[in-house]
Amino acid sequence: MKAPALVVDVAWVNGLAAIRSLGRAGVPVIAVDHRPSALGFRSRYARPVLSPDPQDEGAFISFLAELGEELEAPAPVFATHDEPLNAIARGAERLGDRFLYPFPPWELLARIQTKRGQLEAALAAGIPVPRTTYPASAAEARAAAEELGYPALVKPSSTEGFKRRFGRQAFRCESGAEVELAYADAEPYEPMVQEVIPGGDGELYSLGSYLAADGEPLGLFCGRKLRQTPPGVGTCRVGEAVWVEEVVQQGLTLLRALEFTGLSQVEFKRDPRDGSFKLMEINPRLWQWHGLASACGVDLPRIAYQDLTGERPEPVSMNGADDLVWAISLMPGEKPAVPRLPYVDAVFARDDLKPGLVHAARIVRNAFR
Repeated sequence: MKAPALVVDVAWVNGLAAIRSLGRAGVPVIAVDHRPSALGFRSRYARPVLSPDPQDEGAFISFLAELGEELEAPAPVFATHDEPLNAIARGAERLGDRFLYPFPPWELLARIQTKRGQLEAALAAGIPVPRTTYPASAAEARAAAEELGYPALVKPSSTEGFKRRFGRQAFRCESGAEVELAYADAEPYEPMVQEVIPGGDGELYSLGSYLAADGEPLGLFCGRKLRQTPPGVGTCRVGEAVWVEEVVQQGLTLLRALEFTGLSQVEFKRDPRDGSFKLMEINPRLWQWHGLASACGVDLPRIAYQDLTGERPEPVSMNGADDLVWAISLMPGEKPAVPRLPYVDAVFARDDLKPGLVHAARIVRNAFR
């Protein structure tokens, strides 16, 4: 029997996609979340386990340690958001050999989990980045924004907890007063001020990959966003598979410069002013639309699982599998987003019906409220 795998933080589609990838490969999946309503708990491929909130890091790691004691073999553990990922990485010494990790040790991961560290590494590797400053006060932030020009972004360098608190990934500011207010709100998260790269959501391109411990890429995917929610600075609602060699090579160059191994998404934005691809962020984990990679034959959770458990797979990439589209077709309070057929739906699946039915029922209830 195969060793189990943990998927942590399964409330939304990134966790659900990981559960399905592993479950379809015959892997026993333990779905871990602190919310009983988590969508991944409804999947037929998972055994749901309710955990403490990862914000209570001590209780969360104690819970995982106890869970690990019950396992007959070390289990790969897949985090789908930064809070549980960072907690697990920081607690890895305490967790010991109960788990296998598709990410580097915390001493390496800590730098990658700061936007400033990412941008500085990119510059050192010769990779273009947006013009960015690191002000020490609201007044300095305003002066920086005036120099960069409006609109300007105030973004956290230390992102952990930012989105949970503010419900967004950055503040888009149209004036000096807005910059000062945003800086004050974001001050605990080491705010930086950054230029807005022109162009729509369709200019955002990603490399998704799994790098083995020796640095070899065992899975490579490339795609771009077609639509975000909310537009401009949001998460993917519709995405498309498209191979762009420059994106792939820049992403690999940066990951190697950071000595990164494991699962990641490296996102760039194509700057229409000069055609360059500028670094937006690195997510050192499974990202929201990784289910599209699986549909293109690059099943990153399965690849990582096989490598971590000693069954190293042959390298695979989706080059040549362009044009397949992924979408979250239904979301509460928003118009449907049904792209051209055929497409990969993030929630609805014929072999795993219950999550889709639960999701649809929640949308209907929300509409009637």
